[in-house]
Amino acid sequence: MIYKKVVLSLLIFVFTSCAAQKVDVLVVGGGASGTAAGIQSARMGVNTLIVEETPWLGGMLTSAGVSAVDGNYKLPSGIFGEFKDSLVAYYGNANALKTGWVSSVLFEPKVGNAIFQKMTKKESKLAVWQNSGFVSSVKTPDGWKVTINKNGVIQQVDAKVMIDATELGDVAKYCGVKYDMGMDARAVCGEDIAPEVANDIVQDLTYVMILKDYGVNKTIAKPAGYNASMFYCTAQSPNCTNPKPGQTVWSKDKLITYGKLPNGKYMINWPIEGNDYYVNLLEMNAEERKVALEKAKQFSLCYLYYLQTELGFSTYGLDDDQFPTADNFPMIPYHRESRRIQGLVRFNVNHVAKPFSQSEALYRTGIAVGDYPIDHHHKRYPEWEKLPELHFYPVPSYNVPLGALVPKSVDNLVVAEKSISVSNLLNGSTRLQPVVLQIGQAAGVLAAISVQQQKPISETSIRLIQNTLLEAGGYIFPYLDLAKNDVHFKAIQRIGSTGILRGEGKNVGWSNETWFNTDKTVLVSELKTGLADFDSTLKWSSSETELSISGAANLLTSMASFYGKDTLTLEKIRIDWTKNSLTNFASDRKISRKEFAVLLDVYIQPFMLKQVDYKGTLSTFLKPIKEDLKSFKIKYSSGKFTVENPDVTKLELFNEKGQLLNRAMKNSIPVKTPNQVNVLNIYIGNDLVKSEKIILQQ
Repeated sequence: MIYKKVVLSLLIFVFTSCAAQKVDVLVVGGGASGTAAGIQSARMGVNTLIVEETPWLGGMLTSAGVSAVDGNYKLPSGIFGEFKDSLVAYYGNANALKTGWVSSVLFEPKVGNAIFQKMTKKESKLAVWQNSGFVSSVKTPDGWKVTINKNGVIQQVDAKVMIDATELGDVAKYCGVKYDMGMDARAVCGEDIAPEVANDIVQDLTYVMILKDYGVNKTIAKPAGYNASMFYCTAQSPNCTNPKPGQTVWSKDKLITYGKLPNGKYMINWPIEGNDYYVNLLEMNAEERKVALEKAKQFSLCYLYYLQTELGFSTYGLDDDQFPTADNFPMIPYHRESRRIQGLVRFNVNHVAKPFSQSEALYRTGIAVGDYPIDHHHKRYPEWEKLPELHFYPVPSYNVPLGALVPKSVDNLVVAEKSISVSNLLNGSTRLQPVVLQIGQAAGVLAAISVQQQKPISETSIRLIQNTLLEAGGYIFPYLDLAKNDVHFKAIQRIGSTGILRGEGKNVGWSNETWFNTDKTVLVSELKTGLADFDSTLKWSSSETELSISGAANLLTSMASFYGKDTLTLEKIRIDWTKNSLTNFASDRKISRKEFAVLLDVYIQPFMLKQVDYKGTLSTFLKPIKEDLKSFKIKYSSGKFTVENPDVTKLELFNEKGQLLNRAMKNSIPVKTPNQVNVLNIYIGNDLVKSEKIILQQ
């Protein structure tokens, strides 16, 4: 009887190993990035699979117990915004999330997991394998052949694109992607606050604890190796005689309410001589990591014992109704740092501090936004005194460039979570939950469009990806002027990303901000700089210091003629003024930055006029093609678009969400859904020479 069972199990094993699951996009890791990537990819109509080692989704937000969101309270971009809205709906109102003082968005980890599970179940094109892990992968001409341990059974998966959304960049390493670890040398990263010599020191990790007050003594047994002096200055105490420089020693009440969650729970992720723990896991094997993480967990237990016995929290114990674990700890630790891939670009502090004066205009390629200071945890490193002081280093808010997600040397692979191509210093901000969720969403867009367009990741249109994110409720620039439901929000985002009008970043205390200054007037000197940077062949002069509406009309008329757009006049602008949701037309008054941006976006469409590469360089608008643009007349008849120009070699038709509807290697293309917004890309040879948004109504 035993023999028969063994034979049967072997037959099942062989069968499941041989029957490969075919998907368009495989997301390895169901953490914050991976969950967002899978949801977004599936929403765009491609078959997507998330593979996650734990029974939960959400990673650091849920499985690691870091259920206090850091930053982006005024930047509710994309799926992060959806998640936040779901929390508000669950708890009743936004104020119900403000239970602790570390964050304005606090929640119970199990509630966050339930929300992510619900979001994934809504997507018919998305499958999720929980308790499943990556084993190996092989590059194929069509993508990847990946081996997965699916809940104890080996399963083969064939995928066109793979996304590494693991906590530590393990898939990228396996696939041969080059990467960095630890602190970068100042000469390499160009950041003046970086150390002079590189090292392999990573940020402390934390085994977070979720506690609740049981009302009775819950003091645990004294853990092995317990040393109370490790925690003397975790809060005000007679024992605290030598606090570490730069750290405020708070009262014990401030400590416990720091991460207070709804329903009387307490997140213990305390950075001041608390449960942070130093270990560099990155190059360890699975067994070595397991041993090291058990030590980290024991350190947190030591801290719990200190809280119970020295600070009077004897009735507080690990919440027994939070995580599906035998010891009531989270399933994974809070990893603050990972491998950092060498991508098509390396995003650093200088790009954030002064985005418009760098040799690489990465601000043009933004796909996620963040506003949290650079926050590094190093106080548990044995020689922390020798490291740069990086606790809440101030920077303006910023956008993350798409090229940071794309490895230099391996195609059909996108890297997300905390493993993007970013400097060690800047990782102190890009690692935070809202940013990582957005990075995942962008990875999903990038992967899906690559599949739909049948193009390599590195050749996919950045502008199309950005437009898709905007249509999905995302931000591509961290402007605070307009809410994302404002009718002019997308125009400001798009024009800001061309650099024609540039915003202003600032650090105000804890608030890191960037403003478009929508209500200010347009300074001609600034506009000339922006236009010259956008297209040096475009010549324009003005006698005005501040641009008037009539002056703006003159400029836009010239630009329309130069770029082959429809004829534009001041009278047409006047007639369309209210249609464009603008008010108070008077040709002689000064035009506001918002008004000019809206007109520029409507009539010239500079965002799609010139494509941008990963380094932020705009494509050249070729003169010979420019002269022929007026003959690019687009007609609709008998269910197809026709471009009346014999030089056209290819047409691509997209909907506003970025989904490829059709492709034709000629100058006409069938249209199945005319009653919607379509984006038509026109090619001559291999060059994309025109991208037109067409609203066709029948």
